[in-house]
Amino acid sequence: MADQKKKPEISSGISLSPLEERLAVKPKGQQLYIGIPREIAFQEKRVSLTPESVGLLVANGHRVVIETKAGKHAHYADQEYADAGAEIAYDTQKVYDADMIVKITPISDEEITMLKTHQTIFSPIHLPTIRKGKLQELIKKKVTAFAFEYIKDEAKTFPFVRALSEIAGSASILIASHYTSNVGDGPGIMLGGITGVPPSKVVILGAGVVGEYASRAALGLGAEVKVFDNNIYKLMRLQNNIGQRLFTSVITPDVLAAELETADVVIGAIHAEDSRTPIIVTDHMVQNMKPGAVIIDVSIDQGGCFETSEITTHAEPVFTKHDVVHYCVPNISSRVSRTASRAISNVMTPILLRISEFNSLDRLVRNNKGIRHGVYIYQGHITNRHIADKFGYKCTDLDLIMAASI
Repeated sequence: MADQKKKPEISSGISLSPLEERLAVKPKGQQLYIGIPREIAFQEKRVSLTPESVGLLVANGHRVVIETKAGKHAHYADQEYADAGAEIAYDTQKVYDADMIVKITPISDEEITMLKTHQTIFSPIHLPTIRKGKLQELIKKKVTAFAFEYIKDEAKTFPFVRALSEIAGSASILIASHYTSNVGDGPGIMLGGITGVPPSKVVILGAGVVGEYASRAALGLGAEVKVFDNNIYKLMRLQNNIGQRLFTSVITPDVLAAELETADVVIGAIHAEDSRTPIIVTDHMVQNMKPGAVIIDVSIDQGGCFETSEITTHAEPVFTKHDVVHYCVPNISSRVSRTASRAISNVMTPILLRISEFNSLDRLVRNNKGIRHGVYIYQGHITNRHIADKFGYKCTDLDLIMAASI
């Protein structure tokens, strides 16, 4: 029939394939409000969360606000964060209106003024450089603050410290390779060596994670590696992890001085738990090193383990003293900001998701000793004994607080 209505046709432009990938993840547990400020510390180029991590958090029902250009120096554009579901803030204060702040550098005096009371902060603390006045302001705000470097994982290791130490160890050898070449009137040595040419010699002070990854990188280039540390267990662990025998020694002045005299590169990777790094290499030892040798003092953020070390910057990273090149930039991982940002984000994101799973931050802290170990201020009370003793504060036992709140 001419006037009979035609049945509607299915448009050929509509896909009939399953659409599960377009469905939002059903929110579970507590919904978080997370702020990511642009870092204002000198020459800081990292960002605390990547767009991929932000996308995962938003898909789980969380709200994320990030300051414009926060990821610029790690080569993450605002549009990438917006596409992941983040809100882009053009006013710094809007970021600090969030309930939880995630930073990649210690909070500054300027940033503390923007904090709300009872806020939660995740950031490094850098105990050797923190001031009492900053702690007092955080206490007044009754914040709960977590230090990246104190948080532990299920294996009872420090995941943030390890990730950045791996970067610093590997990067230190790449930096050394740069300066042993002809760059800046260097000696023109290819770090490692080739067939028929003796390998260059790398001395590493410290057998921790930095020392291990510096050793891996140097051995991979073919260098002769010699590691010094006063901890026999660390020396044994390093050899076991690398899977081969190499020169190891406790730090005795005579043996170390003899090795330094013929070294092409010396990496300082001594770590101090809660104070200044001890000076291992004296001015006299540096004077006896060969001209053109390179020192990379990874320990400079804790004062340095070379008597001749002075803090340098990424803009002017080296100076020469006693004809020896010194690289003493405190924040080596910022040199590879994108890799470092991903490393931090990979550790931080599961922690944030677990807060939601436990339905509150307090429940996570109560049930997870590793996360609890990262708390240094809880609702305005100092809970870290090292910090309390250093500044004369009363230390509140967080385990007792958690036990009492069950």
